[in-house]
Amino acid sequence: MGTGTVTPGVVPAVQVEAVGKSFDRAPVLEDVSFDVQAGQVLGILGPNGAGKTTLIRILTTMYRPSSGHFAVAGVDGKRPREIRRFIGVLPESAGYPRIQTGGEYLTYHARLFGLSREQAKDAARKTLEIVHLGDRAGSLIATYSRGMLQRLGIARVLISEPRVVFLDEPTLGLDPAGRRHVLDTIRRISAEDGRTILLSTHVLADAEEICSRILVLNRGRVAAQGTVAEVSRRFGADRHASLSLPPEQAEAGTALLVSLTGVKRVSAAADEPGALTVVFDGQTDPDRAIRLVVGSLLDAGIAVRSFELDRARLSDAFLAITQDDAR
Repeated sequence: MGTGTVTPGVVPAVQVEAVGKSFDRAPVLEDVSFDVQAGQVLGILGPNGAGKTTLIRILTTMYRPSSGHFAVAGVDGKRPREIRRFIGVLPESAGYPRIQTGGEYLTYHARLFGLSREQAKDAARKTLEIVHLGDRAGSLIATYSRGMLQRLGIARVLISEPRVVFLDEPTLGLDPAGRRHVLDTIRRISAEDGRTILLSTHVLADAEEICSRILVLNRGRVAAQGTVAEVSRRFGADRHASLSLPPEQAEAGTALLVSLTGVKRVSAAADEPGALTVVFDGQTDPDRAIRLVVGSLLDAGIAVRSFELDRARLSDAFLAITQDDAR
C-alpha cells in the first residue's frame, strides 16, 4: 500500500492505493498511492490544477473516487460516515459568525458533537488554550485578525478530538507573525498530541519547516514523495560549497578536488586568494560531501580555513519536478 515507511504490524493513519478521479470523463487524479503514518505531517504540494483539493475532498469523503481504494484512521473509504467520526477539516476559505465570541463559537460546535453544556464550555476553553487564544475567548470574532481566525479554525477542527486533521492552505495571506503562530500550532498538535496532519499548501517554506514527508502532485499524478531532504536532493539543483584554503595551497587543493567522484567543477574567486567554490552532483549526500572535501584535503596536508555547504532547496526541486513532468 503506497510507498511510505511502514512499521510492521502498524496500520497507517492514511492509506491510498491507485486512487483516480474523473469529472465528465476528464481525469483529475490518476493512480495516486501513498501512506501516512500516525503522528506524521504530510505536505501535499503541487501547482494550481494539480489535484490537491480533489484528493483532500476524496479523503474527507466529500467525493467518491472513480477508481482505487483508500482508508483513513483504519476505516475503509467505503464507510464515509464512520471516517467522519475520526477526522477534522479546515478548508481554505472558512466562514465564521462574527457576532459570536470565540468561546461561544467553539462551545456551539462542541455541543454538536454531543457534549453537555458544561462539558462543551470546558472543551472550548481547553481547545482555545491549545491554539493560544485563551485570552481572547470572550472577544467577538469580528475583532480577530486573519491569523487568529486561522487558529480559531484549527481549534474548531480539534474540538471533536480527531485522529487525522486536514488543513487546506492554513497560512495563505498571513503576515509573518500570523504564519508563525499557525505553524507553531500545527507543530504542537502533531508532536504533543500525536495527531496525523495532511497539509495542502503552496508555501514551500512551510512544508520545509514542519512536514515529516511531502507528496508532490502534478497533472493529477504523484510526481515525487519522500522526506523534504530526499525530494530536495533527488530533484534539486547542483549543490555548492564555499571553502577557503591558504592561498599558497589553493592550486594543489583545486587539483585534488576536481579529481573527486561527485565533484563537477571547482572555481576560484578572482578577488579573494584561496577562496574556492565546489559544485557537486545534485544527488550527492550532504554528509558525504563534507567528508569527501574536508577529509581529502586534510589527508593531503592542505589546511581548510572554512567550509560551508549550501542546503538543497525544496523550491529548486519543486520547479524541476513540475517543469519536467509537464513536458
